[in-house]
Amino acid sequence: MKHYIRQIPLGIVATTLILLSSCLGTKDYVRPEVDTPDMFRFSEADTSYNTALEWWDLFDDPVLDTLIKTALERNSDLQATAYNVEAVRQQMAIQKADMFPQLNVSGQAMRGNFIGSVLPETTNSYLVAGQASWDLIFWGKYRKLNEAAKAQYLASEYGLISLRLSLITTVATTYFQLLEYREKQQIAESTFDIRDDSYQLIKQRFDAGIIPEIDLHHAQIQKSIAASAIPVYKRLAAYSENALCVLIGEAPDTIMTTQKLDAVHVVPDIPPGLPSDLLARRPDLLIAEQDLVAQYANVGVAQANCLPSISLTGTFGVASNELSSLSLSDPIWNFGGSLLAPIFNWSKNRNRVKAEQSRLQSAEENYRSVALYAFKEVEDVLIEISTLKEEQIALKEHVEAATGAMELSSERYDKGIASYIEYLESQRQAFDAQMNLVGNQQNILSAYAKLFQAVGGGWQ
Repeated sequence: MKHYIRQIPLGIVATTLILLSSCLGTKDYVRPEVDTPDMFRFSEADTSYNTALEWWDLFDDPVLDTLIKTALERNSDLQATAYNVEAVRQQMAIQKADMFPQLNVSGQAMRGNFIGSVLPETTNSYLVAGQASWDLIFWGKYRKLNEAAKAQYLASEYGLISLRLSLITTVATTYFQLLEYREKQQIAESTFDIRDDSYQLIKQRFDAGIIPEIDLHHAQIQKSIAASAIPVYKRLAAYSENALCVLIGEAPDTIMTTQKLDAVHVVPDIPPGLPSDLLARRPDLLIAEQDLVAQYANVGVAQANCLPSISLTGTFGVASNELSSLSLSDPIWNFGGSLLAPIFNWSKNRNRVKAEQSRLQSAEENYRSVALYAFKEVEDVLIEISTLKEEQIALKEHVEAATGAMELSSERYDKGIASYIEYLESQRQAFDAQMNLVGNQQNILSAYAKLFQAVGGGWQ
């Protein structure tokens, strides 16, 4: 009989160890391997890197500088996100506090004939006591929970940085679009004035019977085309102003600036750094990495839940039937502990571990995906800048040639050498060339702003 009694606890212990062994093996975080190229394909500059945030100073535009700084101070989305980050930081502090003993004090006053048992007469009862409790986890559960909370906090911080970069880029690109639309409106207005003068001259010649009616209609068409373009760009400019005002936390209003796109300081070639540098500075990559760190910790928490937990509790205080008799000279106290060990729960704990491990694998693949997309985004912007610069050279030559052809066609038409159709075509080409040049100037400046965001900010 004694032998049989001894075997039962040994069997339970053996079974427990077998079941718990499947939950062991917590790994510390290791950054996943990513297929990182040695350098960017379309980088024309060196790979030096400056982590200064105020890269927009490179554009040397006081209005843009003011808009960005105001947006960083007053943008509602940015401020709301900052408050959420603070809430996550406080949550991290709450999680950390669970590692330490919890102390409370309570007071109680009762009157009746039942206090735990029936009493022979009505009795008063007074109690003042301090209570302490402490969950002892020797398997790293709370440490892993703290790691997860810290990773969530850091991810929220990087999310705030990402939003900040996105806000700066959006303000810059919207401002450049405003300049583009205003210049295109001015080109349309100037073209309208030229075509209106031409129309009036053609009308006089038509009225005098010198030219056919078809020339008058063509002149009216070109004048109307220029006239219809003016309200289009006026509207688009107003949209850009409204968007900028919202970004800087103000009601829609006029953005006062006389800046021209071609007067914006030419940005030098930007060193994008090495592709591997992105892993340590792009906010979206840092967020993905912290999500991965948190998931490593979640696996550890699930594994720790497979193991026994120990809790200690204690009470110390005074109790009496009379309030005036409460005294520390005759205290009440108790101290105890409890142990809870999972034995058999239909594999729920093991399946929780497997579920968290699957989420870990998903987080690793997501990190690799975000990294590859980051490399692609930088490469795309680099080739965009390079090819836009090539376009700019060709477009400038196009404007010069088209403007010269328009002037020559006007002279040839006045001398009766060229047809009016030739003159109108030269006007159209000059108008389109100027519009395309302004649009390309805006695209170049916006592409630089996107590059700063793609590489995580930087450069002075």
